Amino acid sequence: MHHAAPGWTPSPKDPLSPEQPAQVRRILRLFRPYRGRLALVGLLVAASSLVSVASPFLLREILDVAIPRQRTGLLSLLALGMIATAVMTSVFGVLQTLISTTVGQRVMHDLRTGVYAKLQRMPLAFFTRTRTGEVQSRIANDIGGMQATVTSTATSLVSNLTSVVATVVAMLALDWRLTLASLALLPFFVWVSRRVGRERKRITTERQKQMASMSALVTESLSVSGILLGRTMGRSDSLTRNFADESERLVGLEVRSSMAGRWRMATIGIVMAAIPALLYWTAGMLTQFGGPAFSIGTLVAFVTLQQGLLRPTVSLLTTGVEMQTSMALFQRIFEYLDLPVTITEPQRPVTLQTVRGEVRFENVDFSYDRIDGHDQGDGHDRSDGSGRTGAQSGSGRAEAADRNGPAGERRRLTLRGIDLSVPAGSSLAIVGATGSGKSTLSYLVPRLYDVTGGRVTLDGVDVRELSFATLSQAVGVVSQETYLFHATVAENLRFAKPDATDGELRAAARAAQIHDHIAALPDGYDTLVGERGYRFSGGEKQRLALARTILRDPPVLILDEATSALDTRTERAVQEAIDALSAGRTTLTIAHRLSTIRDADQIVVLDGGRIAERGTHEELLAAGGKYAALVRRDSETASGGGALEVVRTGAEDGGAGREPTRPEHRAKGGAELSPGGGTADVAVG
Repeated sequence: MHHAAPGWTPSPKDPLSPEQPAQVRRILRLFRPYRGRLALVGLLVAASSLVSVASPFLLREILDVAIPRQRTGLLSLLALGMIATAVMTSVFGVLQTLISTTVGQRVMHDLRTGVYAKLQRMPLAFFTRTRTGEVQSRIANDIGGMQATVTSTATSLVSNLTSVVATVVAMLALDWRLTLASLALLPFFVWVSRRVGRERKRITTERQKQMASMSALVTESLSVSGILLGRTMGRSDSLTRNFADESERLVGLEVRSSMAGRWRMATIGIVMAAIPALLYWTAGMLTQFGGPAFSIGTLVAFVTLQQGLLRPTVSLLTTGVEMQTSMALFQRIFEYLDLPVTITEPQRPVTLQTVRGEVRFENVDFSYDRIDGHDQGDGHDRSDGSGRTGAQSGSGRAEAADRNGPAGERRRLTLRGIDLSVPAGSSLAIVGATGSGKSTLSYLVPRLYDVTGGRVTLDGVDVRELSFATLSQAVGVVSQETYLFHATVAENLRFAKPDATDGELRAAARAAQIHDHIAALPDGYDTLVGERGYRFSGGEKQRLALARTILRDPPVLILDEATSALDTRTERAVQEAIDALSAGRTTLTIAHRLSTIRDADQIVVLDGGRIAERGTHEELLAAGGKYAALVRRDSETASGGGALEVVRTGAEDGGAGREPTRPEHRAKGGAELSPGGGTADVAVG
């Protein structure tokens, strides 16, 4: 399982942290855009509370005046008054619920879209180190769990607080001694509710983590890939047991969450229900020992008010508990909202109206330690970046893999001192062992990663100074792992250009050599491609991805092992489409199959994070270095039905490669074989 790296997932804060008041203020700021509606809710709450406390006073007049004195007119008027207060309270309550629910749902919408927008701005490294299910759980479960709090708890808090204040004032107006007797145990109630709230918050944090873990397991194991893997490996029963274990742990946490403090809150309810008996006893004692006598109407009105105080008081205590629970959910959401966005658009971005496509790498360093949040500084020694033809020494590779920070600690560099120039319209092929940084180097151009040192330029402008719109329009990426949405073919293609006409879709599909296949489908371009495109073969998905890129029409094209997982026949068809797409564009090819790079204007061999060799195919063969060795080994293994991939291990690798690697298949004698078979390949990584 892939868990979020320490640099991306902040550790949970102490539930009793002194930062909690700041968190409360932050939550309140979420409601700031809706303060006008909330003010209206406040008016409705105040009116409802004032009207509701009038009813006991009307009851007192009925018992003490209207009935004893047989004043039927007054009795009718007072009875109508009680009915009117009930109607008004109900109407105010409905309006209050409507407005508060609307405001709450708008706040929920703002939170969901805020988190989603933040995640859209996160660098690629965040997603390579965070489980998809964890991200989904934060948006769905955590924000969903806050719904009751956001939509009703805040309004309930104001409503109940207003009711309590109004009722206490009315009780004081009737008799201050009975009021003090009623409120004597209030500090105890508050103390109990705070204890329960803290306990609930701790359990809620555990429960949400467990829900995220279970959500991640579902996402991973019930995807098409997960189902295929589970069944072909005979692990379906094992996965079911794993899910049952995760669910069982969640059951325990749900029970603990439901029962946390229940006995304490039940005790409060019992005591509150017993208070009327205490009031009758107190009134009797005061009268017996010389105090003023209480009229029946006053005593009944007071007990009615006290009973009316019971519901909002218990609700206030419960609200306090629920808000503590929700604080844990808000904390998890704020953790995502507070993640640093390391790749940002400059305040005054440069927009290129016309992009020629000249790409330069100037003394470029790159380390994954930095994007993980562990970079300690910028000072380090660079290589000469000469890129001379020939192999480097082992010590040079080790040097390329590490650098010393201010504290003398060693940190790994995936790329070091890279100097490259790719003229507009030319092609560059990048080869090297797994983990040598090939994909990483190409991903620096569209700023999927940012350099640690040096710079990458497009038409002479540092890519970090360009607008995101310019970069996305200028650079197209086609990778081995093609992603298609669960939508129609047309919708998948229009993701690159939403306003593309049907004619443009067909033209792009023809250029990618996939139009005839689409047209032969019963629903044509309206055919659903299925989850992650599983209704299409690998080659068909690649050609759909190429068609999508053709619609974008980028001057710079990055082909990241776009044909490495295809069989020879399918590769030939896809390669023809790639050749058509590459014509006249600056092309960076992460090479897997040798046949895809023979005609490249430049070939660069990466080794240990440095450029070991560069030149054309013929020049590198004549030099007799690493590239020539790869070609010789390709020739020796081609007849064995496998495609060679060179993989370094141990000290030879130098620890430089931290980019994600793909599964390999091993041939006899320990050679790494690509899954494609048939044609001699060079390394991936």
